[in-house]
Amino acid sequence: MLTQTTSRVLEPSDLDAALAVLDREPVANAFVTARVQIAGLDPWRLGGEMWGWYEHGMLTSLCYAGANLVPICATPRAVRAFADRARRAGRRCSSIVGPAEPTAQLWRLLEPGWGPAREVRTHQPLMVTDHLPGDVAADPYVRRVRKDEVERIMPACVAMFTEEVGISPMAGDGGLLYQARVAELVGAGRSFARFDTDGRVVFKAEIGAATDRACQIQGVWVAPEYRGKGIAAPGMAAVLRYALADVAPVASLYVNDFNTAARRTYLRVGFQEVGAFMSVLF
Repeated sequence: MLTQTTSRVLEPSDLDAALAVLDREPVANAFVTARVQIAGLDPWRLGGEMWGWYEHGMLTSLCYAGANLVPICATPRAVRAFADRARRAGRRCSSIVGPAEPTAQLWRLLEPGWGPAREVRTHQPLMVTDHLPGDVAADPYVRRVRKDEVERIMPACVAMFTEEVGISPMAGDGGLLYQARVAELVGAGRSFARFDTDGRVVFKAEIGAATDRACQIQGVWVAPEYRGKGIAAPGMAAVLRYALADVAPVASLYVNDFNTAARRTYLRVGFQEVGAFMSVLF
């Protein structure tokens, strides 16, 4: 047993202890929890390492180090240890993302070596709901995307990602990883859309992460020509209906604080702010 204060890369045998830490904040940790529940802690299957921070032999904080660097239940001392490990390893991630306070501390420590970032979003409200809206009817035309419709949904997914992140997901590997992710969500029945009569996407969203305690809605997008026409709120109500009935008792999302239209929509369908995330994009 570890008796001192230390950090190390977790191994598959540490799975139960890691899940116990993740379970302390099931909403904020839904994305990482979902990955760990599927892949365990083997770095090859997980797509990155899971770092652990121990206080007097007890695992108390985590940091996922893969395509994203994500502090989890991280105390200030844990963040310092994770920053030291990240500095030594060099930057391999495309973003740092997580609860605002530890993420801000992590970035302060890493910025001298890793900066400048392409963009820093310091305040992204984390919102949750556990019920359907009483005064917004679900759009009856929003439905699960079928497996044979991946090519129809892809242009909307690419447009959403490019708008949101500022770069195309088709760069680098030609979009192979991104296309595989879209296909995975469609195959799992967690991609939703409304199509117009010509088969083009009017509205779309995905349940990007799911555990038995919480799910996270991602990739919400309305086609530009339909914006301002009251499409988003009924669309979100429809996705919520699926999420709460079929996936988890709580639905969450996080949104850029400057996206006032989206925040207004989410409040209208019953989401409430419970915290904040922060993202550092490279």
